[in-house]
Amino acid sequence: MPIANITTKLPHAEPMEPADPNSLFAMAVASVNDACGTIQAPDFVKAILSQPKNELMVHFPVMMDDGHYRLFKGYRIQHNNILGPYKGGIRYHADVSLDDVKALSVWMTMKCAVMRLPFGGAKGGIKVDPHTLSSTELMRMTRRLTSALGGNIGPEIDIPAPDVGTNAQIMDWMMDTYLNTHQEGRQQGMLQVVTGKSVGCGGSEGREKATGQGLCYVLLELLPEFRLKPAGLRLSILGFGNVGSNTAQALAVHGAKLIAVMDHTCALRNIHGLPIPELQQHVQQTGGLAGFTAAGIEVIDREAFYRTEVDVFIPAALERMVDAPVAQWLNARVVAEGGNGPVTPAGAAILRQRGIALLPAILCNAGGVTVSYLEWVQNKAGVHWELNRVDRELQKTIVLAARRVRLAAHQYETDLSTAAFCVAVEHVARAYKQRGIFP
Repeated sequence: MPIANITTKLPHAEPMEPADPNSLFAMAVASVNDACGTIQAPDFVKAILSQPKNELMVHFPVMMDDGHYRLFKGYRIQHNNILGPYKGGIRYHADVSLDDVKALSVWMTMKCAVMRLPFGGAKGGIKVDPHTLSSTELMRMTRRLTSALGGNIGPEIDIPAPDVGTNAQIMDWMMDTYLNTHQEGRQQGMLQVVTGKSVGCGGSEGREKATGQGLCYVLLELLPEFRLKPAGLRLSILGFGNVGSNTAQALAVHGAKLIAVMDHTCALRNIHGLPIPELQQHVQQTGGLAGFTAAGIEVIDREAFYRTEVDVFIPAALERMVDAPVAQWLNARVVAEGGNGPVTPAGAAILRQRGIALLPAILCNAGGVTVSYLEWVQNKAGVHWELNRVDRELQKTIVLAARRVRLAAHQYETDLSTAAFCVAVEHVARAYKQRGIFP
C-alpha cells in the first residue's frame, strides 16, 4: 500500500542532485526517484537515498615484481545501512571511477531491499586492469587495499564480495589480511568479514553459479507473464563470463536454447542452439569467444547479433551496453538484466515504446548477494551447508522477491522494472518509519 502516511519530524528535505546528470550514478538515482514518486515516499527518504552515507577514497603504493613501486587508487562507497551492515563487491577494472562505484552502491541497497536481506548497499574497487598484474602483484595490491580500508570494513560493518575482475582467491586474501590486522577478528575467527571465498576458506557451495542460477529462477517465475515457457525458449546473451555462462547453463536444464552470444572478442550464432559446455571451456582457456568453431555456427557482426530474433535477451556484461541504437535493433520480447545497469535510460524508453519488457538487475542479478548472505550466515553459525540446501534457500528468496515485484507492478500499474524499485524503496522507507532518524 502507498506509504504517504508515513510521518516524520524532519522538515521538507531536498535531495542532492548528482553533479554529472549523464553519469551512471545519476542513472541509478533517477530510478530511485521514480520509485519514490510512484509510492509517494516521504521527501526525507528520497533525500537520504540520493547520496551515499560514506565515500572513502584511498591511495596506496604496491611493490611490483621488478622492484619498483606503483601507486593505486581505491574506492569504498557505503550508500545506506538502515537495513543492516553494508554489503557489496570489490571491482578491479581499468574504468573504475567514483561515480560508477557510487551507482553500484545504490543498486546494492535496492537489491538487498528487494530480496529482504538484512544488508545495506556498498561497492568498492581499484582502478586497474588485473590482467596486467602477476599473481603476487595482485596479492600485494589486495592486501594493501584491505589494510587501507582498515576498520571501515568488518563482519558487522561492511562485508565485501567479488565483482568484475575479482574472484574467490581475492576474497581469501582479503579475509586473511583482515584477520591478521584485527585482533578481534583473529581471536574470534571472523571468516564472514568477506563473502565469495573459496569453499576451503569458508565459502559457500553454489556461490560461483549463484547470479546465473538466480536469474534462471526469476525467469522461471515471470515467464508466464509474457506467455513464454522455458522449454524451447530462445536466448541471446551479451557477455559469456560467470553470469552469462551460468545463466545459459541453468536455463538449458529447463529446455532453453542459446541462439546467439557475444563478448568483447566476437559474436556467434546458431539458430538450432549453441553448445554451452564447450563454449564455457573455450572461454576459460582463451579468455573469449573468438576462435570457437563447431558445425552450424556462424560468426556475425554486432548489429546482426542484436537483431537476432529471440524470446529473451540477457545483457550480462558491463554497464550501459544497451543504448538507444541497440534498443532499436533488439528483436526480443523480454530483456533480463544479468549485469548491473546495462540498459541506459534512453534505451529503456525505447524498449517501453516497442513493447519489450525489461526485468531489472536489482531483481535478476541478486542471486550473488543472496548466496553471499547465506555464506555469511553459515560462517556466523560455524556450519557448512550442502549445495541442495543453498539452492533451495536461493530459490525461495528469489521467487518471493519476483512475486513481490509482480504484485507491485499490478498495484502501482507500472512496469516490472519500476515496480522492483518500488518494492525496494518501500521496504527502506518502512525501516525509517519504525526507527526514526538519529538524533
